[in-house]
Amino acid sequence: MAMYVLFEHASGFGLFAVKEFEEISMLESKLSKNVTDFGKFAGLVKLHAFSPFKSGANALDNMNCISEGVLHDDLKLFLDTNLSERSGKFTLGVGDSKIGAAIQEELGISCQASGVAAEIIRGLRYHFPRFVKGLSDQSQSKAQLGLGHSYSRAKVKFNVHRVDNMIIQSISLLDQLDKDINTFSMRIKEWYSYHFPELAKIVTENALYAKVVHYIKDRKSLTEDKVPGLEEIVMDSAKAAAIFDAHKSSMGMDISPLDLINIASFTSRVISLSDYRKSLFTYLQEKMHSVAPNLTSLIGEQVGARLISHAGSLTNLAKYPASTVQILGAEKALFRALKTRGNTPKYGLIFHSTFIGRAAAKNKGRISRYLANKCSIACRIDCFADVPTTVYGEKLRQQVEDRLKFYESGEVPEKNLVVMQIAAQESSLAVAAVIEERRRQEKKERKRKRKMLAARAQEAGPQEVAEAPEETGPEEPPKKKKKKKKKQEADNDESFVNGGGADESVQSLVLDESSVLMDTSGAGVDDSVNEERKKKKKKKKKDAEVNDSGLSVDLNDTAVSMDTSGVAEADTSINGQKKKKKKKKKQQQNVE
Repeated sequence: MAMYVLFEHASGFGLFAVKEFEEISMLESKLSKNVTDFGKFAGLVKLHAFSPFKSGANALDNMNCISEGVLHDDLKLFLDTNLSERSGKFTLGVGDSKIGAAIQEELGISCQASGVAAEIIRGLRYHFPRFVKGLSDQSQSKAQLGLGHSYSRAKVKFNVHRVDNMIIQSISLLDQLDKDINTFSMRIKEWYSYHFPELAKIVTENALYAKVVHYIKDRKSLTEDKVPGLEEIVMDSAKAAAIFDAHKSSMGMDISPLDLINIASFTSRVISLSDYRKSLFTYLQEKMHSVAPNLTSLIGEQVGARLISHAGSLTNLAKYPASTVQILGAEKALFRALKTRGNTPKYGLIFHSTFIGRAAAKNKGRISRYLANKCSIACRIDCFADVPTTVYGEKLRQQVEDRLKFYESGEVPEKNLVVMQIAAQESSLAVAAVIEERRRQEKKERKRKRKMLAARAQEAGPQEVAEAPEETGPEEPPKKKKKKKKKQEADNDESFVNGGGADESVQSLVLDESSVLMDTSGAGVDDSVNEERKKKKKKKKKDAEVNDSGLSVDLNDTAVSMDTSGVAEADTSINGQKKKKKKKKKQQQNVE
């Protein structure tokens, strides 16, 4: 049995024929040792066919299909071209069992993905540039690097709404803003205390102090009229009254207007920074609720964001064990304790959580270990859940609360298994509600788009209606002419039947003919008259027949004695007119 090996390279597909397959399969252990030696390996494998990729996009498309176990059209054509002519039994060695199953299903070729095939593919990966002419090691490395980058970019699926990089940057900026605002506020206090030193003792908050300085400016300009505005800033009438009383007996020196302008401009900058800090904190809260809702509901936005920032990403934090999460942020103390053989730290960043502060001194280590365990669970749920909810975070928080009560009063908390079962049921209901809400939003969005399209169509409608007469205008007159022609022909028919608008000689001939026919047959009626009468109602037909019979009775006997030659001429003229009318009617029917 012969064997061929399919090798997928960054530059193209290669098909290799294996010499003496049965002997090689018997000596598989020796083959694994001789794979690295090109001289021995080249005696076992020979290049049968090679198909390079057309472009980088084509290479990426083929590799994506191979990784997903789908047979690409290029690979199908390559195998069909080079293996269809082979008679007898043969086996195709492949590197992946999925693509082997696809080839066997589509082309009916038996594939092998283990044993000797794996060892041969390992050797081909090592010596491939030597088998293909014009392919150097440098060009091979470039092709592999470019395809690897494009393949990685295609496989990385980014969810814009769950990006933890924004959390890392925002919490870092928040900490930096806190430091800067504190530094600038201290500078304002030192600067303005030359003019009004008593204010720093009354207003201790940094951002509020900057607002009060910006409002007062020169203390001599502070009057009773400004006290209500000062109360709005301070949010305390007692503090406003104390500031007003202190400015009367202040020990500060006078200050020039230029200095006041510089102080006011600096305080305005600090106030804007504090306002921006508030808006940034709200942004961080929204991001934490969308990216890690369970961790946020368990320990809060700031502590959770600091944990994610210190770990590098939410995925890294989810991979950490609970013992690492417990001391995350206290690495210096840990290594110092290991170096000096002292006591290791009990908590790191999670110390800023309210649970550790509420616990007694002897229980701080125990509650920090328990809290780190729950934090690791919450991180894993947030990282790997498709539809994030806050159900598990709320249940985990309640478990920590119950554990605190157990440490204080000895009240036994509920079992973890029962709590997680309840949380799983509530979470399934919450996920269903979230999915339903998303569907409703999608429907609303569709309706909104439809309304927008309809409004655009209505706006564009009058213009099309206004343009329509210009396009169809020249085609209307011929239709009117046709209608006029039809009306004229109908009038002519009626006038011909009734005798109106015709010569007296023709009328007399018609009457003579009708009288002769009626006298000979007793019921002779002209064919053209009958066709016209059939289109009319039955009542009109009966009246017309009665009138025709009356006319035939009242005719004189002199009409019968007319020359037969005149009657014959009248017959021929009438028959010619009938034929013309029939032709016109057929033409009109065909046109319609």
